[in-house]
Amino acid sequence: MNPILLAIIVVTVIGLIGAVILVAASIFMYVPVDERVEQITAVLAGANCGACGCAGCADYAKSVVEDGNDVNKCIPGGAACAAKVAEIMGVEAGSSVPMKAVVACSGTCDKAGKKYEFQGIQSCQAVKGLYGGDGLCKFGCLGYGDCTRACAFDAIHIVDGIAHVDRAKCTGCGACAAICPNHVISIVPEHKRKPVVLCQNKDKGADTRKACTAGCIGCMKCAKACPKEAITVENFLAHIDQDKCVGCQLCVKECPVGVIHVPANE
Repeated sequence: MNPILLAIIVVTVIGLIGAVILVAASIFMYVPVDERVEQITAVLAGANCGACGCAGCADYAKSVVEDGNDVNKCIPGGAACAAKVAEIMGVEAGSSVPMKAVVACSGTCDKAGKKYEFQGIQSCQAVKGLYGGDGLCKFGCLGYGDCTRACAFDAIHIVDGIAHVDRAKCTGCGACAAICPNHVISIVPEHKRKPVVLCQNKDKGADTRKACTAGCIGCMKCAKACPKEAITVENFLAHIDQDKCVGCQLCVKECPVGVIHVPANE
């Protein structure tokens, strides 16, 4: 027999045998999948951000169907997404509090000084590895945009040297907070009146002022002005207990360096 023809026949037979094996395996090893998993995956935000506590959207959908996970954990999808998932599962959606990213730093280019000019890879992680960053404030936003590249919704950008959140686009997925090497970004419940301290500097007031004119100096004026004792000062840095805060904003008026802001008003 012609060697070429023989080779063709052998390859064809092997292919057919392999096809039969694959078909048999797909039949005998088939695992039924609840169609609700695919339906829920289709209505989720598709960010695969992990804010729900699962590895991704498909994993979360599976946990809702098979393990009874809450239907309102898709932070980027918000209340509308929760309602769709609840409809598929035939349950009540429950309340879903919108979440937003907040950058706890006010050290813009004109307020924060630099130790050196960085000429390396334009990455926060890269500059952080070189003497803790190029800024005089070792606690502030590094400003090289790792968070902007992590955001799937184009909701965060570097403006005047620090990260700035577009609250209209922000879904609160937490991708920016997870990648920030200085941990200046946090995800907090959306509100209309409650202020936050936009600083992370824990140095003494005098040292803070040398590094950044917009840093918290731990003067305690905000704590003294708060009628609900919602503000404490620890390590020369003010902290607002959002559960106690009633949004009177007296702290905003009293802060001598203007580091306390109401994010919704930015």
